[in-house]
Amino acid sequence: MNVDRAALAEFLRTRRAALQPEDVGMPAGARRRAPGLRREEVAQLTGMSVDYYTRLEQSRGPQPSEQMLAALARTLRLSADERDYLFRVAGHPAPDRFDAATHVAPALLRVLDRLDDTPALILSSLGETLVANRMAVALFGDHTARTGLDRSDVHRWFADPASREVYPPDERPRHARALVANLRAAYGALGDRSRAGELVRTLQARSPEFAALWDRHEVARRFEDHKTLIHPELGPIEVDCQVLFTEDQSQALLVLTAPPRTEGWEKLRLLSVLGTQRFGAEERVLPPN
Repeated sequence: MNVDRAALAEFLRTRRAALQPEDVGMPAGARRRAPGLRREEVAQLTGMSVDYYTRLEQSRGPQPSEQMLAALARTLRLSADERDYLFRVAGHPAPDRFDAATHVAPALLRVLDRLDDTPALILSSLGETLVANRMAVALFGDHTARTGLDRSDVHRWFADPASREVYPPDERPRHARALVANLRAAYGALGDRSRAGELVRTLQARSPEFAALWDRHEVARRFEDHKTLIHPELGPIEVDCQVLFTEDQSQALLVLTAPPRTEGWEKLRLLSVLGTQRFGAEERVLPPN
């Protein structure tokens, strides 16, 4: 497929003009001379240079990669139909909608954009972290750049023992069962030939623990209401977990909170101050289930 640079440029310009800073979780700031986001804001949110994005809008840029298009679709809060159109005018086939969804639902993003003082993240049905706010990154690390099966928290849990350190030992068996039950629900929806099927086959061969839990045939899209998470500096943090699903349950927004004036609430306030300064490039582990 060839790039339709003129159509791509016009589409990007109109979608950028349709957004306001508050639509993407940014402060409104001073009054603007032109409607919509600035080019430099789109570039910053997408993780590309301003020059690269400017050339795309001027019909003189290179063909964007699929990864770059996915990031642009997220930044511009595109619907699934708009995302597919973006891919096609950029010379790529539209992503398969019937595999595990990785295009973040705009409705969930609008909620996440307004959550800054408590950990919140959006997960796919395979437990892939699609977007995480700064508090979630401070608690779990940034998993959005992971690739392959390692994007899935289920895969990391059974393939990497270090990924379990965020949970107290007595809570790990229950969490393992919840992860497998969630994967069983995704497998039923997506089928054996999907990435869910690939993940199941890989873990059955690699982990006897996973194989035993898979044979229980437990099926559920569930997240524990209350949990204890271990932070390397703050120690145990007791939190409540709220979850908001998309209508087809392909994605979930997880929000972790603690009642005001409790120890967990105080530790979340400290976490907001600490941020990621301690960790640098060090990875934390998977989000809660």
